[in-house]
Amino acid sequence: MSSFISNVPAPPSHKSVVVRSLTSTTPGERERILKDVEYNVFAFPAGLLTCDYLSDSGTSAMTDVQWAALMRGDESYGRNYGYYCLLDAFRDIFERGESQERVFQSILTGAADSSFYRERLLTPYQGGLVNGGHHQLERPNFFIVPQCRCAEYLLFSTLQDTIVGEEQEKLSHTPVILSNGFFDTTAANAAAAGFELQTLTQPGLSDPFPQELIGKENHFKGNMDIAMAKFFLGEHPRRVAMVLMTITNNWAAAQPVSMTNIRRVALLARNAGVPFFFDACRFAENAFFIREYEKGYSDVSIPEIVQEMFSYADGFTISLKKDGLANMGGALCLRDQGLFARKYPGIGLRLKERQILTFGNDSYGGMSGRDLMTAVVGLYEVIKEPYLRSRIGQVQLFAEKLLADGIAILSPPGGHAVFLDMDKFFNGCGRKPDDFASVGFTLELIKDYGIRAFESGPFAWEWDKKSPEERQKIPNLVRFAVPRHVLSSEHIDYTVAAIKALYNRRDMIPNVQITRGKDIRLRHFQCGMKPMPCN
Repeated sequence: MSSFISNVPAPPSHKSVVVRSLTSTTPGERERILKDVEYNVFAFPAGLLTCDYLSDSGTSAMTDVQWAALMRGDESYGRNYGYYCLLDAFRDIFERGESQERVFQSILTGAADSSFYRERLLTPYQGGLVNGGHHQLERPNFFIVPQCRCAEYLLFSTLQDTIVGEEQEKLSHTPVILSNGFFDTTAANAAAAGFELQTLTQPGLSDPFPQELIGKENHFKGNMDIAMAKFFLGEHPRRVAMVLMTITNNWAAAQPVSMTNIRRVALLARNAGVPFFFDACRFAENAFFIREYEKGYSDVSIPEIVQEMFSYADGFTISLKKDGLANMGGALCLRDQGLFARKYPGIGLRLKERQILTFGNDSYGGMSGRDLMTAVVGLYEVIKEPYLRSRIGQVQLFAEKLLADGIAILSPPGGHAVFLDMDKFFNGCGRKPDDFASVGFTLELIKDYGIRAFESGPFAWEWDKKSPEERQKIPNLVRFAVPRHVLSSEHIDYTVAAIKALYNRRDMIPNVQITRGKDIRLRHFQCGMKPMPCN
């Protein structure tokens, strides 16, 4: 009997109960609109698309439990109960492993009385990633913001001000942040704050991966290059302000990071006296990869893996719009009395002051009470093994269908997206990096098929403005980020067929010229372009 069971896919993790009908448009109509918006894919109206893979951030379909929690949102200005629920949800998810307390359930059912508040919600926790009671007032270490880039701004700008203020006489070089890979807005916020960025992804990101091993093995291509990190810390012991580990590695095609790599980098940073942080936007997906593919973790639960991962961190930023299954939200957490807090005394109070000045009272940080409650529930939903298996399995199936049609991808597929290898896609077509032909591909995809994807290559990473050494690190990819709980196999099949059709006439796909905003920071969000004939 077991042999029959093993040949059946994993059971579905959910069923759809609400349907949104799509607007029908023609290629001619979409072409006219592309011209109207200066051929910027970010500016194309979402309501006129059939499949939208631009981002998985905030685009999830929430669960029915999240919708139920939304109805219990508290919009009070000071200490709404969603605030307390979110604080304790973070303790449950990132610190308690299987020993979760789930205090939000009493709030949802209206069972919380004054004794519950005093005994459960106002408990004076300290020493972890989320203080409670009066300790959160004295040593604030949990900061709610609308999304992750706000947390990045809060962290990097305050850290730089602190470094300049406290070390001005000793500061002879620009402070550096080391990372396995910076997401675009992470890099922009850090650079705008005055940091030098060093991307130290381990070698081998583009190395071939056997198709038959997809779903069976993983080489954790998102890891940090330990040797390079050790060398840089040894050569510049006073320059490094932070080591930032992105999980999964969104810069490196959503590739996961192993627990071994996390542990070794954290130890390296600690021995150098440098704070170790996570960009934790897809922490649950990373934990699933560790459980599936890293030796010694196959019998460890997702909550326990998450607990271990975050035991190594001095702090983290997170987007609740990704592995929070919410449409809005983010946070910054610091380990109470940890290395970061000891190195920069009083920085928690400075962060809180900037949070209040910029985003709002610390009880909501720019979020509505309804969004707080959906994020609370989303954090528990996202660590469920059936959800993660379905989520990552859909991305894997997408990748396998492309490979079966002869379309090259960066392999193995990561957790939230499939990345086309555009160097191989255009092989033999004579395209140069600054032709931005991959952007031309995304324009044709919208025009002809109503499908939106994102060029994550020479255009987005500004190849034309980089040094020869920096250019060598820039991949030529197009990202198809899969929204959570949104798309069916029908959507995936339609997308694969559209990509294959464009591949068959790839020599006719136009190059792209930037017509406005070439030197704007994060230009892919707002510059103007136009397609150019490729011959």
